[in-house]
Amino acid sequence: MIIWINGAFGSGKTVTAYELHRRIPNSFVYDPENIGFFLNKNLPKKLLKGDFQDYRIWREMNYTTLAYIAKEYDGIIIAPMTIVDPKYYEEIIGKLKSDGILVKHYVLWASKETIQKRLRSRMDGKHSWGAQQINRCIKGLSHDIFQEKIDTEHMTVEMVAEIIAGKAGVSLLPDERSKFKRRWDRLKIQIKHIRLF
Repeated sequence: MIIWINGAFGSGKTVTAYELHRRIPNSFVYDPENIGFFLNKNLPKKLLKGDFQDYRIWREMNYTTLAYIAKEYDGIIIAPMTIVDPKYYEEIIGKLKSDGILVKHYVLWASKETIQKRLRSRMDGKHSWGAQQINRCIKGLSHDIFQEKIDTEHMTVEMVAEIIAGKAGVSLLPDERSKFKRRWDRLKIQIKHIRLF
């Protein structure tokens, strides 16, 4: 099974994915962004696009890689990635589903103000990539194809992970960490995923 966690930049996809990974034995976090960074580093400058999702090859490579992992790996794959274009959704997630691969897709939903606040908490200012994409994400994710929305407005990461696990029919290991340890674990994930290029 693939659990795809969608949502605007700053909605909490990555920390939720790693919370699920920590509490689901035999799970793996697959980050579709990595192929985008690879393409941006390895294509001639004349071929570069402002958004790597616009590369057809990015969509093809992610579909092919996820299909391969899903067929060869007996655990749960967790993919945190913003996709707001219905066509791109179909080219990856829709195609995986049509291949008979079980994909559970969830959108982490919150107000523009909450997303801005979350972006600021991770040091992304109003001119950051994520902040500039908020309106596009909210509009795109309002499309009917993105049906399974989870309102995260007043939820902790742990609560969101538990809701996703419940909807996906997955059992989670108990969370026995202290409040400090939870914050520390979340901070480590955020630092690990800071993009400097």
